[in-house]
Amino acid sequence: MPASTKASTPVGAVFTETFPSTDSTSSSESVPEPLAPGLPGYRRMSFALFAAGMAAFALLYSTQALLPAISAEFGASASAASWTVSAATGALALFVLPLSALSERFGRQRLMTVSLTVAVALGLLVPFAPNLESMVVLRALQGAALAGLPASAMAYLAEEVRPKALVAAIGLFVAGNSVGGMSGRIVTGWAAQLWGWRAGLAAVGLLALIGGLAFRALLPRARRFTPGTLSPKALVETVRGHLSDPLLLRLYAIGALFMTVFGAVYTVIGYRLVGEPFNLPQGVVGSIFLVYLVGTLSSAAAGQLVARLGRRGALYLAVATTAMGLALSLADSLTAILAGLVLITAGFFAGHAVASASVSRTAKTGRAQASALYQSAYYLGSSVGGTLGAIAFHSGGWAGTVALGLLAVLGVVSITLYGTRAARRERLELAVAAR
Repeated sequence: MPASTKASTPVGAVFTETFPSTDSTSSSESVPEPLAPGLPGYRRMSFALFAAGMAAFALLYSTQALLPAISAEFGASASAASWTVSAATGALALFVLPLSALSERFGRQRLMTVSLTVAVALGLLVPFAPNLESMVVLRALQGAALAGLPASAMAYLAEEVRPKALVAAIGLFVAGNSVGGMSGRIVTGWAAQLWGWRAGLAAVGLLALIGGLAFRALLPRARRFTPGTLSPKALVETVRGHLSDPLLLRLYAIGALFMTVFGAVYTVIGYRLVGEPFNLPQGVVGSIFLVYLVGTLSSAAAGQLVARLGRRGALYLAVATTAMGLALSLADSLTAILAGLVLITAGFFAGHAVASASVSRTAKTGRAQASALYQSAYYLGSSVGGTLGAIAFHSGGWAGTVALGLLAVLGVVSITLYGTRAARRERLELAVAAR
């Protein structure tokens, strides 16, 4: 997908003054060489952001595998219990843009550290929620706290990593997301089976605490970031510039639609597996999320897919894989459902890694805001997918949830086809103008 010719507001217009910081590079110094595989600091950075992504996803979706148990505890329907997930992802979508702006002022590292610290503290309080309403409120606050992490991480990587290594670096961060989502669900599932769902939530809080401490200990100091004083008017202009870029808009929509599928499937799958004809115990249902390992591999391999197929080719492959998984999951066979989840997970994480990396490469200025807008769309898709997926399941069973997922997949195909045709038209127009 070729980058749009429309330019965002220059960084210098957004930030009117600079000042020294432990998170920045002095203007009097030469800009350090960006990180790349084999260079000092790259491995520490990769492990640090992997740990941060793991902690964030473990917290963000900590209640998802426990929804049937939460429904039983509070006498709530699937759609009502699903708000313990949707409130967190919806709050993240709402707050990711303003918090990304703070990262431009106070530094990526600082904001990521504060975000994880607050989110972990709230995660340790969630198990003590006395009712569903208070749990939803705590989960919304937790999602708002986590909003400081994803866009800041993407901007950090875009600044600190060599462009040719960016897709692979973001793929590793996304892989940490998948490991966090998997391990959090497995831990909560087995802990809930042994000691109850509240113990499951406490266990995932401790897991996230370990990930947050590893992130803080390992992350190298930012060397290519220059902080400044934020101008709200210029920030609005920067966001407006991003939203007027057709390519960025397509990428935002693709991220939202991919996450709609993922949010719907994984919010509802627990209800399907604990019910007839499977009647699986909570611990086994949690272990189903081992398929997230496939997402770890597919997101980490996104750079190789783009190198071989191009960005649009990689997206087409991700879409086809996701659609095949949705169709396969319709069978009343545990083996077929597992195979379907493997394909859905692989397709989703590959598509997400490609789309998010494309945003970072497309935005030449205001990268934190560009990434924040992508994250807003992405987590809005998760919130909408979780809620609509539960409603579809209540109305039409698993087939209803699959129909919603296939509709979202069709949207990704339509947007990608439109981008392909737009690129061809642009090449033809350039060829004609050159004659």
